Amino acid sequence: MTPPTAPIDPQRLTIPWDGEGADHAIVDLAAVQNATPWHLPHCPLIGIGTPDHPRAKDVDLLVDAPASLPMIVTAITAQPQAAAVLVQLLRLIEDMDAAPALVAESLAYGLLQGSEGHARWLASRTPAPASPPGEVRLDRTDDRLTVTLDRAHAHNAIDRPMRDGLREAFDLAALDCAIARISLRGAGRSFSVGADLSEFGTTRDPATAHAIRMVTLPAHAIIGCADRLDVHVQGACVGSALEMAAFATRLTASPSAWFHLPELAMGIIPGAGGCVSVSRRIGRQRAALMILSGRRISAATALDWGLIDALMDD
Repeated sequence: MTPPTAPIDPQRLTIPWDGEGADHAIVDLAAVQNATPWHLPHCPLIGIGTPDHPRAKDVDLLVDAPASLPMIVTAITAQPQAAAVLVQLLRLIEDMDAAPALVAESLAYGLLQGSEGHARWLASRTPAPASPPGEVRLDRTDDRLTVTLDRAHAHNAIDRPMRDGLREAFDLAALDCAIARISLRGAGRSFSVGADLSEFGTTRDPATAHAIRMVTLPAHAIIGCADRLDVHVQGACVGSALEMAAFATRLTASPSAWFHLPELAMGIIPGAGGCVSVSRRIGRQRAALMILSGRRISAATALDWGLIDALMDD
């Protein structure tokens, strides 16, 4: 279906949504004249206006820099199923506790693992050359535990051994109350470029993949010790790396750091806890803006949004 290119009449939102098959809907908040409850569409509802408008909280995202409306629409129409699942999930988990929200995220992620959009991305990618595996180093001094991603030659791309090492490290930290401070760092020039792309698609059954995530996903352990966790980011902070870092009670970054959630273009959504952690830091709408636009944001923008707490030199 050809997507709408102009704002819809807001009155269409006061009755059960009649835009069946639409990839997205756009509403100009300046045209909203009443407070009648809206029936949200199944697809992303994009708002044009300012955050202080009384109905701004009802849209899925507001157009804001560094993304533009054409950019957002193009990304959504390229992967409409993933875009729809994302906004439905963010609406669902907005007021949900972190633990059940992680389960909901994994179920939504598993749904998209079996989608045509994700299959298309898997078929289109160029196989990456083999790279030596990474490790997660643990250093404990008195009551402080430092967890370091150590695969600098691959910009700390997180492979399966590192994922399992992170889960073990944060399980230990969550269980040991004598550890008063946990620090997560990345070796080398980049904090981490996220999950190793060469491992995507290795488990094709969504139910099996969900079961694996319930056991191995580091986020399930991180939420048990997030109040003691600090993270510092340098260089790239992408995908699952950002998803984990955003749980921290204190997240700092170097002035040259940058942040990116690229999953929509792959036909999926953040599945390492990011729909939960990022939306809690910057709100549902900015999380949707970041994910649906696929735009990188600078450390300065991240600070302005509240994604990070401070800028600090490495």
